Amino acid sequence: MGEANRIELDAVIVGAGFAGMYMLHKLRGQGLNVRVIEAGSGVGGTWFWNRYPGARVDIESRDYGYSFDPELEREWRWSERYAAQPELLRYLNHVADRYDLRRDIQFETRVTAAHFDEAAARWTIETDRGDRLSARFCIMATGCLSEPKDIVFPGAEDFAGEVYRTFDYPEQGVDFTGKRVAVIGTGSSGLQTITAIAPECAHLTVFQRTPNYSVPANNHPLTADEQAEWDAEREAYRARAKAQPLAFWNEPTEALALEATPEERHREFERRWEFGGFRVGAPYADTGVNLEANRILADYAADKIRSIVRDPHVAERLTPRTYPFGTKRLCVDTGYYQVYNRDNVTLVDLRETPIERITADGIRTSERDHPVDAIVYALGFDAMTGTLAKLDIRGRDGLTLREKWAHGPVTYLGLMIAGFPNLFTITGPGSPSVLTNMVMSIEQHVEWIAAAIAWLDEHGKATIEATPQAEAEWVAHVAEVAHQTLYPLADSWYMGANVEGKPRVFLPYVGGFDAYVLACNDAAANDYRGFATG
Repeated sequence: MGEANRIELDAVIVGAGFAGMYMLHKLRGQGLNVRVIEAGSGVGGTWFWNRYPGARVDIESRDYGYSFDPELEREWRWSERYAAQPELLRYLNHVADRYDLRRDIQFETRVTAAHFDEAAARWTIETDRGDRLSARFCIMATGCLSEPKDIVFPGAEDFAGEVYRTFDYPEQGVDFTGKRVAVIGTGSSGLQTITAIAPECAHLTVFQRTPNYSVPANNHPLTADEQAEWDAEREAYRARAKAQPLAFWNEPTEALALEATPEERHREFERRWEFGGFRVGAPYADTGVNLEANRILADYAADKIRSIVRDPHVAERLTPRTYPFGTKRLCVDTGYYQVYNRDNVTLVDLRETPIERITADGIRTSERDHPVDAIVYALGFDAMTGTLAKLDIRGRDGLTLREKWAHGPVTYLGLMIAGFPNLFTITGPGSPSVLTNMVMSIEQHVEWIAAAIAWLDEHGKATIEATPQAEAEWVAHVAEVAHQTLYPLADSWYMGANVEGKPRVFLPYVGGFDAYVLACNDAAANDYRGFATG
């Protein structure tokens, strides 16, 4: 590719979801020449791609929106407590229109390589359309759940029926009326899909390997009174949320389950269950760190499943037994367990009868053949590192990110990597990201990155990168804090355990958004301590 194709920019941002859009807006406001490269045909990131039936946010809508512009918050009105995918996508398109973002976004283009040129102190970014972009800064806004797992079942290519994946589900939807449908996977995507399509299928067969804990959303349309209360309290609410470990108000408590009476615990569990959402997941301060306390909460959840699902054998199969409550991503549902009371729904436990192969007309387990007309794969993601490791990213001396992360991701603050100057990773591994309100974590990262770039310019610096020592210390700290909790006891995507051959490392930072922000701010306030500038 010749120099004639070369485009000079201040920054290239990869991805046009929540992170990429705000990063573009922020840097453009600082006078930088920026381009966003986006694989999809529109903005939205997660909410552009995940159009499967029932797709819905699991953080309350008002928490999940941007907070950087009070005017934006005042003019947008969410219709439901937990917004569905179409509304979330409308919101993101509204943001793109409001700030005129599309003129600097190149759609339907995938980045294939990003190489650092040490002599020029610039990144060269190449795309599948033949673009060759030169930028001082390369900012990865690729998302934490954006690299879907491959379909690896033997015979998958032999199936003669309809095949869908939750990750790139047809935009126009699918009519399953009168059809026998299989859903493989019961993570959040599978669970939401199952709940949505069960009423229309002639028969739905759910293939579950590991059951997930799920709690009710108790979703409802937002009333005028609720909207008025939000308008009046928005500033105070946002300030309170930013001071919380999860970056949203989750009714935190210092009370301990092991010090409460059984009656007190039951009342508290019931109160939170009735409220719905993630408040169910942390009713006491010890349920996430003490196995005995966690078991009390898990027993309550199991009782709830048994109270909803009429068939005791099905209820037992839907009840997790191999990991503590909340150590896999807690699902938030709108009637999931009730689905299994329908005559047209069958649950297949793949731990009892694993899939042997996909056949031309269905799915064969060790027990029997299941004839189906359509298969929906809800297999999950290579979380947090999958997209970045797949790209050809090379830093100093040609070191690839894949080589650097061969034994697990190493970053400083989840923001930067030693040996990769001026490469930023928004909500990268080692940051709170997926354990928090993602939008709030994204905003904090975007604002930190923008401030760092401004600081470099003010001080006549060309580059910034993590130091090896700071990186090593942060990675050790992330692991140490994780192992003070029960999280590592689960084979979860938090641990990389859902991808064969992936290093078993706890990927996000579990120390809390509030503590993490202090660490980021402290580094910046001390002339970017832990970072090398040149």
